[in-house]
Order: sequence, then structure tokens, then C-alpha cells
Amino acid sequence: MEVDKELEKIFDDPLLDITDREAELFDIPTDMKKAMEKRQSADYIAQRKLCEDFESYRHRFTQVHKDLRTGKRCLLRLSKTENIEAGNFFIISGQLVLLESMDDAKWTENVRGRNGRTRCIYENGTESDILLQTLRKNVMTDGYVVSSTTEEIEQGYFVHDEVEQDDKLTGYIYVLKSLSEHEDIKKQKDLYKIGFSTNDVRQRIANAEHEPTYLMAPVEVVATYRVINMNSQKLEDLIHQVLKAVQFHVKVTDDNGKEHEPKEWFVVPLDIVDAIIERIEDGSIIDYTYNSELQCLERVIVSPKPAFDRTGLKILSLKTKKATLDAVLDGRVKIVECDLKQSTVSRYTYMDEAEGRRYLKRYDALLLYLQSKNLAPNALIQVTDITYNNGKVTYHLGNVLESLN
Repeated sequence: MEVDKELEKIFDDPLLDITDREAELFDIPTDMKKAMEKRQSADYIAQRKLCEDFESYRHRFTQVHKDLRTGKRCLLRLSKTENIEAGNFFIISGQLVLLESMDDAKWTENVRGRNGRTRCIYENGTESDILLQTLRKNVMTDGYVVSSTTEEIEQGYFVHDEVEQDDKLTGYIYVLKSLSEHEDIKKQKDLYKIGFSTNDVRQRIANAEHEPTYLMAPVEVVATYRVINMNSQKLEDLIHQVLKAVQFHVKVTDDNGKEHEPKEWFVVPLDIVDAIIERIEDGSIIDYTYNSELQCLERVIVSPKPAFDRTGLKILSLKTKKATLDAVLDGRVKIVECDLKQSTVSRYTYMDEAEGRRYLKRYDALLLYLQSKNLAPNALIQVTDITYNNGKVTYHLGNVLESLN
């Protein structure tokens, strides 16, 4: 079929029998054209250049790397609504970046928020006056925010002082280093066994060279943590879960010639083990995972699991306002209207190639959400009917299937 005839059939579709005003929606808006022209004719693009005073910043970069390795700082994902300020550090494409300052004199406001030139210093000794929104985009696309320093916690389940009379010592978490002469084991840096014992650790490891769990070799006690008023076995399981990605795989043969593959050895800096245990102490460990590439803790957001079984449902996700979401949930609003635009034709309709006609897509439910589909309040609403009139697709709503707040 010729392209002209195919397009003619599409626009002869009754569903797209629109007025001249509606037809203008298929044209590029004037403001968008101006923005495109401005972008094409831009006479200034931020360029990297040598940072002449980099030596005054070098120690800060060194300290941030140290803080990441020791768990005092961690990596965070940047959300769309979170502000970034002068003094923040970021990792972009594997490189540490400092947002040293922002030029308030050249600040502007737009639909994406404030924008303006910045001074960003990179750990390779260069700097740039990249736009703030460009920096944000780079961080969200291929980077992280580096958190502020976390303070050492000396209270809670893990104590270094004497145990109080009413406290119960439930066991020990220990960290061991292998003294094996096995080539694969000896050459491995930051290799530690993390385990649990209800007895004194040194008694536990007395026969290490004859036990597969200790790699059939003597071990050195690197650190121990007394666990007070807490299930030590569950604590050990949590540590293993966080470090699962860096579990060390090696096979050893016992005194009887039987082969074993111990499970409690991990390749991880000792300071990270300390940081993990501290975060278990304050309950925050469930929000973190270990980033083995950058060797630091990374905060992750676990989305709530839907209680309603969505299997087989065709669901359309729509961002809405809180007032609208509340009105839908309490039954005051029974329809949701969406403008049929050039940019949304394929979302709300589909083309039947055999007939050469366009029809409305059928959805079983709408997922109405605020900001992020996973993190902000949202609701799954049954769709009882879908109609089209005067450039709008209307979804008629039924029961509330699920509501997450």
C-alpha cells in the first residue's frame, strides 16, 4: 500500500473525524518549535576545562571515597522531586563529581523546576558549568547521589561495654580471615568468613584446619560482635542476604576425600561488614544492598507488593492529582477523561491492519497514581466501559480493586 493512501485511510477513520481546532494537535506547537530552534541555534555549550584550584578539593574527594569504602556514606538514587544542592557529591558514569556552587544570578524557573549554570568539579581535575537540570538528568540516567556521612552508633544491640544485668547475651557474630595456602584462596583480597556462634569464637575455630567450613586451614579472628537481646541466627542470615552477590565460591576436600563448597565466605571490605551490622542494629539494613562494583552500600527502595491479583488484567497507568484520586476513591468521580492527541493516539487506540481502521484499546482497570507509580499513593480502579467523543477518551469506573497509600 502506498504511504499516501495508508495515511489517507488513517485520517479517514471516524474516530479521528476531528475539528480544525483538534487537528492542530497533530502539528508541532509553536512554543515547542521555538524551543527546538533555540536549542539548535544555541551559541553556548558547557565544556570541561582544567580546574586550576583542584588541589584545594583533592582531599575532599579522597575522604568521600574512604567514607564510601567504610560505609559512612552510601549511594542513593535521585528521585524526580528531590532537590540537589551545592556541596552534594554524585557518581556519574563511575566518576565522582562535586556540585561546588550554583549561579543564583542566572537562575530561571521552568516546568521542570529551577535551572541555571553550576560549577561542577570532577575527580579527574576538570570542572564544568553544566546546567543544573542537565546535571540532574545525568545523575538519574547513569549515576547516584552520595549520601551525607553517617555517625558511628555505639548503642543498641551491639555493645562494646559491659552487659547490663537485665540484658541477655544471645551469641557472637564473628569475622574470620583464612590462612590457607590454597592458591585461589591466598590471592583473594578482602576474603572473610562471617558466621555465628553461641560459644566463645576461639573455641569454635580450634579445629579449623580439619573443617570444610573453615576451608580446611587455620583462620585468624578479625572481628567479633556480641549480640545482645537479639536473635543472632537471624542477624547472620541478614548479613548473608545483603552480601549474597559477593559470595566466594571455592571447593575444598575434607580429610576423608569428600568435596565441599563452603557458603559463608564473602569478598567484601571489612569496613563494609561493620557498616552492615550497624545498619542491622538501627533497622535500616532492609533499605540497602551492597554495590560490589563501587564497593559501598547502596540504598534501594522496595516497592510494596500489590495485594490484588493483577494476573491477566490489561491496566492503563495514568498520573493524576490528589484531589481527583481522592474523589475517585470516595465515589464522587465515576469517569476519567483523557485527551486524544498526536502523542497519545497509540496509547489509547490501535490500528486494525486488516480493516485499516482505528479502534479504542480495551483496558480492564486504571492505575491512578501521584508522582511515582510505586512510591506515592495510587489506586487500581475497575473500568466498566470506554467511550470516545469530541476528542476525548472516557473511562467509566467501577469498583476500587486496590488502594495503596
